[in-house]
Amino acid sequence: MDPELIKENAKKEISEAENLEKLNGVLKKYFGKEGELNSVLKSLLSMPPEERIRLGSQINEVKSFLRNQFDQKASELKKNLEERNGRKEKIDVSVPGKKPRVGTLHPLSRVKKRCEEIFQSMGFEVVEGPEMESEWYNFDALNIPHDHPARDLWDTFYLKNGLLLRTHTSPNQIRYMENHQPPLRIIVPGTVFRHEATDPSHEFQLIQLEGLMIDKKVSAANFKAIIEGFFKRFFNKNIKARLRPDFFPFVEPGFDVSISCVVCGGKGCSVCKKSGWIEVAGAGMVHPNVFKNAGLIPGDWQGWAFGFGIERLAMMKYKINDIRLFRSGDLRFLKQF
Repeated sequence: MDPELIKENAKKEISEAENLEKLNGVLKKYFGKEGELNSVLKSLLSMPPEERIRLGSQINEVKSFLRNQFDQKASELKKNLEERNGRKEKIDVSVPGKKPRVGTLHPLSRVKKRCEEIFQSMGFEVVEGPEMESEWYNFDALNIPHDHPARDLWDTFYLKNGLLLRTHTSPNQIRYMENHQPPLRIIVPGTVFRHEATDPSHEFQLIQLEGLMIDKKVSAANFKAIIEGFFKRFFNKNIKARLRPDFFPFVEPGFDVSISCVVCGGKGCSVCKKSGWIEVAGAGMVHPNVFKNAGLIPGDWQGWAFGFGIERLAMMKYKINDIRLFRSGDLRFLKQF
């Protein structure tokens, strides 16, 4: 092929290249290993010496010319690309920035974490246990035999494998005492399940926090001091605690725990029904049968246990009037915390 014709064709294709990708295609077409210029150079081997020298010099001039054309076009295309990108990525510093969306802890997680921190500072260990339990740990070992009327107090989810979904975190009292020698202080936070209808104050799934303290000389007065100290720190208010007799099969004696109203300070309001007190937990001295079932001698040890719901504390702390909001998945609710 005539070098001058190659020159004109290549010059035209270079000028018409719209981007670097197309320009590289043109470069490969003429300068590649199998390109047109190399094909002409290979044909020189069969030519007379004078013709080979003349045509070789002409091809070198064409190659030099086209190289300059390629470089100029590539520089032009790169400049245009940079200008376009610059216009797209231009930052207007006068426009307010977009606030990044940052997640927060769920209110129940916040309350659970705070409860753990307070009790840990008092020397309590945080213990966990299985959510799927046997009847022995959930009932029998806690002084609730099969024919005991107290079993009617729990609406239990029984499973096909002979186990059940725990109705409270109290089974971990037995599990822990079986493997640890007193004295001991533990809290057991965890999810519990009860087969009941949901409404603004009831759910079938709850988070309970169980507490247990065992030692040689432990009294209800020790419990009152600890639980009162806990609520003072949790609500950051001068809270008072009140114990009144109540029945729970795994403690003797048993009592319900009330605290002075966090809204009116005990003066009486609609929240506390004018009484000045709000019931928050159940508690009592560990029953001798519970000690026996855990492998301990009742006369050697004394202890107390308590339990309360994390949801109840969260509702009081954040002034929430419907327990169902916690698991509704409504981001409008969760973004408040």
